Amino acid sequence: MDVRFYNTLTRRVEPFEPLEPGKVRIYSCGPTVYDFAHIGNFRSFLFADLVRRLLETVGHDVHHVMNITDVGHMVDDTVADGGGEDRMVVASRRIKEDKKRGTVDAGDVENPDDPFQIADFYMHRFLEDGRRLGLAVASEFPENVLRATETIPQMIGTIERLLERGHAYRAGDVIYYSVESFPDYGALSGNTLDNLRAGAGGRVSDAEQATKRHPADFLLWKVDPSHVMKWDSPWGAGYPGWHVECSTMAMERLGPVIDIHTGGEDLIFPHHECEIAQSCGVTGESTFARFWMHARFLLVEGEKMSKSRGNFYTVRDVLEGRATDGRPVHPAVLRYELIKAHYRQNMNFTTKGLQDSAGAVRKLGRFVEALEAETGGAVAEVDDTHPILARALGALCDDLNVSEALGVLLPFASTTPDDPREALAVCRRLNRVLQVMPLDAAETGPTEAGGDALDAEAVCRAIDEARAAKDYGTADALRQQLIDAGWEVSTGPDGTKPTRPLA
Repeated sequence: MDVRFYNTLTRRVEPFEPLEPGKVRIYSCGPTVYDFAHIGNFRSFLFADLVRRLLETVGHDVHHVMNITDVGHMVDDTVADGGGEDRMVVASRRIKEDKKRGTVDAGDVENPDDPFQIADFYMHRFLEDGRRLGLAVASEFPENVLRATETIPQMIGTIERLLERGHAYRAGDVIYYSVESFPDYGALSGNTLDNLRAGAGGRVSDAEQATKRHPADFLLWKVDPSHVMKWDSPWGAGYPGWHVECSTMAMERLGPVIDIHTGGEDLIFPHHECEIAQSCGVTGESTFARFWMHARFLLVEGEKMSKSRGNFYTVRDVLEGRATDGRPVHPAVLRYELIKAHYRQNMNFTTKGLQDSAGAVRKLGRFVEALEAETGGAVAEVDDTHPILARALGALCDDLNVSEALGVLLPFASTTPDDPREALAVCRRLNRVLQVMPLDAAETGPTEAGGDALDAEAVCRAIDEARAAKDYGTADALRQQLIDAGWEVSTGPDGTKPTRPLA
């Protein structure tokens, strides 16, 4: 089945074909491990997981690598060259405060003054969270999950080659990349060097202004023997810049040119822009990644997520019920919630949405559970021409349209299939990508109350999606299913709603 993805670099949806037929190389920017990963982080990680799983499902051999940034960097990366506070120092202070209050989450960090212990603790918590949410690469540690601290010599080699080729220079205690040495700098983000110079403003300190050739030149290595995390280098003890980590690790494992690079849209500039400049500067290739794919931001109840607003949620907060008044949430429900909106749209995480996702996951889980019981787990042969697979898998292959695929799958879960073995095969094939059909459907919270209403709302969303696609036959059939199940259905400016059960 043909696959199409939106490419940030070209700003259009393009047919995807790997550089080497049948083999796909994907690199994903992973977490900076100084705290628990939040649900916004995981929206980006799960989107990359969907890309990987889809390509595997349609027959590609995928090598997917993710980095772990376990090197200390400044909280404000714009002042990494000349000041600011290191993230590991901030984490150390927070953990000490947590220990005083008896917070159990930080209890495994024996020595909060050791940044390597802090990074190790949060890295393993991230991998645990990832495995619970079905993040495939999280189960591939350490083969496909690379720690920055384990590739410092390779980063030094990258910097040495950039110096040799005129793409970098030393100014005092800092090795900078010279953006003016790379004519295509800005192509990914749409920035120009003139605009970046004019817009530098207060982002560049007087000390940096005196040493940098261009305000957008970025840190490759900082000589700082007193830094909390430091390594020996030809230029003196210090630490690498953030951007050089990913370039080095991607080239180390995947080669000079990769097929897909993923991340959140906040990484487009400067991080990914800098990766391209560094990598092409080292290899001499005209490109670093053929497709750049980015997930948009996650909001919480319509607002930016922040600790000051009290709407900042880690994966553990949600799964353990701290975001839902003490009601635990099944991992499949959180995964469903984080993937159901298109990755190129901002996602609004809400309690109501989480309840809807719980109803949908319960429905799918019960459907699969019934099929498993009826067939004893036996499946029939199906191919991609099967009507449900053709529509659902086709939607996924069209720039990862998960919502459309779910709009096909959820109504299918309301049917009584003529061949349950065939239906089970369809569900298993789609679940290879989605990973939202658990067999323990009774445990998929966050609340069992109103479960039927939640299922009805999921079908209503499918009705609205069918109407938007002008597939009125499907919309009418879904509406009739709700009526047959005892619901009154109304469609208004806010979409289709189940208003009340019929008497």
